[in-house]
Amino acid sequence: MPALMTEFTKTVLSPEETLKLAPEIGRVPTAHVWVYRYRHVTEPWTLSIATHAQPDSHMLSLGGFRIAPETRTSIPGWNPDHEAIDLAIGMDEKVFWSRLLKVGGPHVQRDFSRIVGGKCVMLPSPGSRVGEPRDRELLDFAISCFKDVEQEHGFLLTTGQDLGHGVMSDGKTGSLRYLNEHYKGSVIADTGHPTAEGNYWMLVGMMKGAGVSLKGSVVGLIGAGNIGLHIIDHLLEDGATPLVIEARADKRAALEARGVKCWAPEAKPDFLRQPMDALVVNAAGNSLDMPSVALCAANARLKVINGSENLVMPDPAGEDVLRRANKVFCPCECGGMMGYLTAAEEYLSHVAGDAFTIESMMQAARGLEAPGERATRHVIADGYSQTMDQALRQLYG
Repeated sequence: MPALMTEFTKTVLSPEETLKLAPEIGRVPTAHVWVYRYRHVTEPWTLSIATHAQPDSHMLSLGGFRIAPETRTSIPGWNPDHEAIDLAIGMDEKVFWSRLLKVGGPHVQRDFSRIVGGKCVMLPSPGSRVGEPRDRELLDFAISCFKDVEQEHGFLLTTGQDLGHGVMSDGKTGSLRYLNEHYKGSVIADTGHPTAEGNYWMLVGMMKGAGVSLKGSVVGLIGAGNIGLHIIDHLLEDGATPLVIEARADKRAALEARGVKCWAPEAKPDFLRQPMDALVVNAAGNSLDMPSVALCAANARLKVINGSENLVMPDPAGEDVLRRANKVFCPCECGGMMGYLTAAEEYLSHVAGDAFTIESMMQAARGLEAPGERATRHVIADGYSQTMDQALRQLYG
């Protein structure tokens, strides 16, 4: 078991300081984000822990541990503080939606008052990502930081699945399992399936609300990873036709062997012009940039858009563009809440000494169908004068 390391420097940023660092926080009135930035003293590793938990509050800060992939770190101007802040705000919005719609497992339902959103983002170096030779050293560094922030700053940190995890370089140990063995706040449940299940039932509800039968419909999906594949399986079983854009050629080949038409990312404009009834976004981020939003707005058949993708819309003005084009867009923080709820339920179940089952979360995910249908009907009946975000707040708040 790794010893608690002291081989880091730490910088603590208050909400006032993070607002100066990332002025875009100001658009979210409820965002009060602290950042704990850890830097390894000899390696070029930075871990940014962003949280809405006040110091010494004993609040439970929920959010995944992201080991940033090169597709993110290569973006000009990228840094782990900004990514952690943005993701922590999105996570707190998921907490808000689950509380508002009363969706979640039994332990979370009893403990909503102490849960806030957070996120941990690691900037690794070449050779230290999961599956590479120095992955254990990187994870040991993260574990030391997790323990320090909990012991020294008085809140409870819970991390779950996110980008960058998998089998470690020993060929047998899962990175989440390794973290769980050495830090009590790291949970190991596969949050992908409950997230996908919530995504799917929100989609079912929205399509019902828009008067579209799932059987015989055409549904576009951006991303065919763990979440996307689960939704595709559902759609095929339901008699829908999925169309898929996916970065990995092997996944495209496997789906095409099942009769699913696929596009590579560079063909995204052509994909978004295809006649489709719904679009589901579950890629690595920025799927709904403004050119993509414009193509969605111009797609005459497209009626509803949802997903669970983090940082899906770089420009929030895109939501209003879709509304004016008579498209109902569900915030991804709402459709994607089941992942955080699964991590929270697992942690709180263990604290209470109760058994945790993933099946309970799959069942809880069905609670998103009714709000999806009700809010979509409301938006359409009101002549698209509101976004779905506004409709949900009005109907359930």
